[in-house]
Amino acid sequence: MSKYAGEQVLVVKRELFDEVGGFQGIRAEGVDDAMTRLLDPANHFFMDRAAAEDDPSHKQLIPYCVIRCGDLVLNYTRGKSGGEDRLHARRSVGVGGHINPIDTGGGRTGPAAYHAAVERELNEELVFDVPHTNRIIAMLNDDSNEVGQVHLGIVHLIELEHDGVHANEDALADLRFTPLSELNGELHERLETWSQFCVRHLAEA
Repeated sequence: MSKYAGEQVLVVKRELFDEVGGFQGIRAEGVDDAMTRLLDPANHFFMDRAAAEDDPSHKQLIPYCVIRCGDLVLNYTRGKSGGEDRLHARRSVGVGGHINPIDTGGGRTGPAAYHAAVERELNEELVFDVPHTNRIIAMLNDDSNEVGQVHLGIVHLIELEHDGVHANEDALADLRFTPLSELNGELHERLETWSQFCVRHLAEA
C-alpha cells in the first residue's frame, strides 16, 4: 500500500501552468496575476496524491515558506520522518507542504483555503515565539528532476524580528539560522534544488 494512500492534494493542470507563463527556476514577475488564476476554484481540484506524484500532466501547489530574521535564514536537514523520500538528508530553507481538503473547512475556497493551508503547515512544523509577517514573493518550478516535475512552489517570505522559532516535528532536524551569504556560498551545494533557487534569489534581491 502506498504511504500516500487516501491523501488528497490540490493540483492544477500542467497546461494552466504553461498558460500563466511556464518557466524553469524561480520567477518573481507577474506572480500576483498567476496566483489569481491558480487559486481560482474553477482552475484547481483535489487529486489522489499517489497518482499525482507520478503524473507530470498535473502540478501540485506547494507553499514554500522561507523564514528570515534580518540577514539570517532558517534552515534544517530533512529527516527520515518527512513526507518526501527523494529529499531526505538535504538541507532546506523551505517549510510547507501540500494543500489538503481539511483546508477547505468552514466553507473556505480558493485563496482562503490556500492561505489556511499555509498557516496550518507553518504551525505543524514550527513553534513561533514571535509574531511573523507572510507575503508571496515568487514561484518555483524545476522540471529537471522527478520531484520538481509534479510540483509548483509558491515562495512565501516569513519575516521575524528575532529568532524565536523552533522545530515542532522530527522531520526538521538540526534547525538553525545561518547568514544568507553562507547559504549562497559554501553551503549552497548541500541545499535541495528549490532552496538553492531561493537563497540565490534573496541574495540578488
